Amino acid sequence: MTSLDTPDTLDTLNMLKKPGPLLWIVLLIGVGSIANALWMLAGPMHWYTDLPAAVPDTGPFNPHFVRDIGCAFLAAGASLVWAFFSPRFRLPLVSIAAVFLAAHAILHAYDTLTGALGHNHWLLDLPGVYFPGVLLPLVAFHLAREDSAGNT
Repeated sequence: MTSLDTPDTLDTLNMLKKPGPLLWIVLLIGVGSIANALWMLAGPMHWYTDLPAAVPDTGPFNPHFVRDIGCAFLAAGASLVWAFFSPRFRLPLVSIAAVFLAAHAILHAYDTLTGALGHNHWLLDLPGVYFPGVLLPLVAFHLAREDSAGNT
């Protein structure tokens, strides 16, 4: 192995390649998750009342609970931004964020299917809940296939 073959050097060289559309999706979801998290942490009541997703339909306001969920979004978002810049750790970072965002989407789907949330939530939750919750696991599966193909 030459000095150019070290994992850190390879990560740097991979970062210089033009990111494909899947990586831009990872970065966009990551930045969006961080923005959402910061709003939840800094202004939980403002987030609860002003997010255009009818959050009050889910139950009464609880600032501690909003901030708890904000911490989860911050962790998921940070892992996705990190994954964008770190090919070496991309698969596990995206996979962990995908678990949270997919579970979040499944919970919303369950609540809407059972009537706990109105049918208007299918559309309200589409951009911020369902798209990330479906797209990110697909990205993770794609990364796993690429990783598997590269290691055979």
